[in-house]
Amino acid sequence: MTMIKSGLSRYLVLAAAAAVFTGCGSLEGSGPLARTTVDSDTATASSAPRTAGRSPTPPLPGHSRPPVPPGSGTVSGTSGPSGSAPSGDPEAYRLWGLDRPLDRPPPAPAAKPQLAPEEPTGEGLPPVIRRVPTTDRVVFLTIDDGIEKDPRFVEEARDLGLPFTGFLTDNVIGDHYDYFDQLQRLGNPMENHTLTHPSLAGLDYDTQRQEICGQQENVRTHLGRQPRLFRPPYGEYDETTLRAAADCGAQTVVLWRAEMEPRGLVYRSGGSLQPGDIVLAHFRGPEQLEGKSMTDMITSLVRTIQEQGFTVARLEDYV
Repeated sequence: MTMIKSGLSRYLVLAAAAAVFTGCGSLEGSGPLARTTVDSDTATASSAPRTAGRSPTPPLPGHSRPPVPPGSGTVSGTSGPSGSAPSGDPEAYRLWGLDRPLDRPPPAPAAKPQLAPEEPTGEGLPPVIRRVPTTDRVVFLTIDDGIEKDPRFVEEARDLGLPFTGFLTDNVIGDHYDYFDQLQRLGNPMENHTLTHPSLAGLDYDTQRQEICGQQENVRTHLGRQPRLFRPPYGEYDETTLRAAADCGAQTVVLWRAEMEPRGLVYRSGGSLQPGDIVLAHFRGPEQLEGKSMTDMITSLVRTIQEQGFTVARLEDYV
């Protein structure tokens, strides 16, 4: 009976993952968009020999790389979810195919900047944003869903000191919140992306509230924090979504201005990153990334950010 239950659970998670992948966060069909692709094929090719046959990645000489066991508290040498961006190892960038370390972001602003909402919202409703008003040469990395749970990405995020915000969907995570607990204890907060990843716009209030509040409770139960930020699946929302999000405790609805796809970074407007841009990526693996691993994808993204003269800051330090 246990085997049947386990098999059914795995089937449901895989089926949910397939459903999420069919449209999550895609810029296709969501309005007049400028598709500007960086040369990620070259970047991936340069990192391919590094990844072949190396799982897990060995530590640098003289650098121990302890595991991150669930429930053990903050990892030594890193920052917890309520602190600043994770520090990383300044010598580890070579392991991940980068030319230089990821620059540390500037200190978190003493006062968070006044947000510039996508459009006006009603009284008491959370603002909807795609970027943060700042002159700092920073962008904000957000990673959605939770389909892929690559243990090497935990190592990469720790080695590079890569700050990001996760937006988690329950039905593709299944019983694996421990993986995201490891990432959160490196200093990367986990936020709300609904229970089952539906397109919320047009659904009734009770359904939207269940999707949002249900995932608020899951994140609180499994990861020990109350999400402040909410991302609607596919970036689709209506006033009912905003009302339900507010009633569930979400303070800001976070969309994006640039998205990492298998062939490179795609922009909603213009042809490059701008200070304060929110960048979307996904927890995805070779099946969804045309044979590339999640670490390949993240390395290509970090290289693109560096080439454009930016580094990555923690979204929660500004919002």
